[in-house]
Amino acid sequence: MKQETSPAGLPRQSDATRTSLDPAQIADAFQDNLNYLLGRFPAIASRNDNYLALAYTVRDRLLHRWIKSAQTYMDRQSRTVCYLSAEFLMGPQLGNNLINLGIESQVRQAMQSLGLNLDDLIEHEEEPGLGNGGLGRLAACYLDSLATLEVPSIGYGIRYEFGIFEQKIRNGWQVEMTDKWLRFGHPWEIARPEIVHEVKFGGHTESYEENGAYRVRWIPNEVVCGMAYDMPVPGYQVNTVNLLRLWKAEAAESFDFAAFNQGDYYRAVMKKMSSENITKVLYPNDESLQGKRLRLQQQFFFVSCALQDMLRLYFQRNKRLDLFHEKFCVQLNDTHPAIAVAELMRLLVDEHCMPWEPAWEITRKTFGYTNHTLLPEALEHWGVPLFSSVLPRHLEIIYEINRRFLDEVRLRFPGDDDRISRMSLIDEGGERYVRMANLACVGSSAINGVARLHSDLLKEGVLRDFHDFSPEKFQNKTNGVTPRRFMLLSNPGLAALISRSVGPGWVKNLDELKNLEKFADDAQFCREWREVKLENKRRLAALLKERSGITVNPDTLFDIQVKRLHEYKRQHLNALFIITLYNRLRHNPGLRITPRTFVFGGKAAPGYHMAKLIIKLINSIAEVVNHDPAVKGQLKVAFFPNFNVKNAQHIYPAADLSEQISTAGKEASGTGNMKFALNGALTIGTLDGANVEIREHVGAENFFLFGLTESEVAQTKAHGYRPWEYCATNDELREVIEQIRDGFFSPDQPDRFHPLVNSLLQRDDYLLFADYAAYVACQDRVSAAYQDTKSWTRMSILNVARMGYFSSDRSIREYCEEIWKVQPVTI
Repeated sequence: MKQETSPAGLPRQSDATRTSLDPAQIADAFQDNLNYLLGRFPAIASRNDNYLALAYTVRDRLLHRWIKSAQTYMDRQSRTVCYLSAEFLMGPQLGNNLINLGIESQVRQAMQSLGLNLDDLIEHEEEPGLGNGGLGRLAACYLDSLATLEVPSIGYGIRYEFGIFEQKIRNGWQVEMTDKWLRFGHPWEIARPEIVHEVKFGGHTESYEENGAYRVRWIPNEVVCGMAYDMPVPGYQVNTVNLLRLWKAEAAESFDFAAFNQGDYYRAVMKKMSSENITKVLYPNDESLQGKRLRLQQQFFFVSCALQDMLRLYFQRNKRLDLFHEKFCVQLNDTHPAIAVAELMRLLVDEHCMPWEPAWEITRKTFGYTNHTLLPEALEHWGVPLFSSVLPRHLEIIYEINRRFLDEVRLRFPGDDDRISRMSLIDEGGERYVRMANLACVGSSAINGVARLHSDLLKEGVLRDFHDFSPEKFQNKTNGVTPRRFMLLSNPGLAALISRSVGPGWVKNLDELKNLEKFADDAQFCREWREVKLENKRRLAALLKERSGITVNPDTLFDIQVKRLHEYKRQHLNALFIITLYNRLRHNPGLRITPRTFVFGGKAAPGYHMAKLIIKLINSIAEVVNHDPAVKGQLKVAFFPNFNVKNAQHIYPAADLSEQISTAGKEASGTGNMKFALNGALTIGTLDGANVEIREHVGAENFFLFGLTESEVAQTKAHGYRPWEYCATNDELREVIEQIRDGFFSPDQPDRFHPLVNSLLQRDDYLLFADYAAYVACQDRVSAAYQDTKSWTRMSILNVARMGYFSSDRSIREYCEEIWKVQPVTI
């Protein structure tokens, strides 16, 4: 390999070697990185060494485009989308970056020339612990689409040292282990020690007068530094590479030398430890007051760093702040970053001495707010004493925003004190709270839900007063997912079949999938479709054996429910049906059913005891069912541990049936439903979230619908729902509940599941019993449909063909055109 020499006399790669897409030069660059970045040679290089050397080789090719993108944005002073999110569930980067750069085949050839297997290196990569659920995965999909559509953007979040937790299953229980995702290095990030912003906490405020104007000075009792770490986000088959900037908390002064000299070694590093706790772990348990304080600190920390960073970038080319909102549009991904409204006001009014009125106009025009929940308890609120102790100046600003806003409400709705109370940014009932969703609504120029039903329910329910007051703010932006990661990367067999049949354009224009419809009755195509699905099921079966020790038959119907564990998502309704099937087989030894493999996956929040009990129930059912000879191989149950993006890439392509069975009116959108359908799974579900729109697009005949509608759920509860009556009048349901109650699945502790049974019999908040009979009947239709292989294949193909609407590219185009008012910038 020909090398240039650095000024210090050390060998270095040439620009051509760093950017070339030729396999031979990629192999040379890999060896160069292995030698000179990692200090290794092939004979002693570990798998991690080889992964890192390849990652740095690919990163060089990203950085070449990243620099050009940044230069172009600066030269053109492009309007930039800033996406503020507490989570960015990015998933492993190597495979995705190879696909987006279009160099997978070249890199594969280069690795083969060196005796290495590319797939092994891709599989070695750790899952970045930067998110947990749909909120964070949506943010990652949107960053992918923003880059693919060549829209200037920056994602702002937190560089968590540890993810939420690594889930182990021990004796059927979830056990939370530390997610040490950074332990072997993270080659995709670049530390920016020169980009550091101070973030204040606690203390008090002082008012003063300056040039005849009223001013406020915040005197904190703690100052933490936020240091930037940058990750490149490439678009698919374009030169655009955008930026994800994450913040790590550090002490302003990390070592107290005087304390150390006095022998007080703990005090010498105490500030460092205290400061770094802020970005230590994703979603610390907030059951305690200390946990709540840390969550609030986390949220303020990253939005303050982000807004200060935007101002830093703005002042590189501008002198006056009055056009800030024309340079940056900032999207609040749910209520976690809502404190940004008050923080931008503080920065403009206190730090840059802007009068209140123009500062408020800039603030309101800068922000958009995406709501992700219909659950009132998930609309964040903070006790006033806690808020005051952490952010005293922001509480004052919120009081002033509230005073001015409520004056407007009184003018519009005179004498309506109840409305004033509901819309206030401060909940005055009992212990006083700051309502973050209300702050986001007041401080944003646009408010959107994430599915048509969700947006309608927001306007009719939790945000009705704000819709009455400002209907022009409200929009719907149905979620979407990126086909690059969740088809091209995770399901290469299906992606190749589609591309051979309709061309490769669908990867950037998902509407082109509609051209698959003409193959739905093509015998050869259908046979290849089934072969792809079977191979995906075989791969998942091998992983299940490895991860859970359970052997499953790939020729069975794979019925899969993977998502965050929550009662409203109703994993336990699925469990009740499994027991029902099991009982049918026990009571009728000659019965033959459609053989099924039920696969569950998902994490329960550490403090959510009922969700963790449901995980235990699922594993207890598996222990009984999987070892009972009466089942005769017709039924298997498995729990896939530690569900995340990396594991999801194996699970979605293998599913025959997608369980989307939440109580109608509870799920905002769902994106797992889209990923399953795009990979050829049929959906069994309620009319909840995006299910409504998915059913409309794929056709009612290709969707297994059951259950009460949102309005029927409301009526059932309004008329006095008595779950025990449903149990008493349904023999199969009664038997299932009695088995769980009497310890059939927990002989070592017969009363183990009493809290779950009592909750269902006495309250059943999510109406499992009301929907049970319809769910079982619908599952019987699924079983019958699966027996007709030709018809099932046809339905599967039509599902994929009609899912083009649910691309995150479509979602982002709508945001760009209708909320952000931004244009693509070609690099």
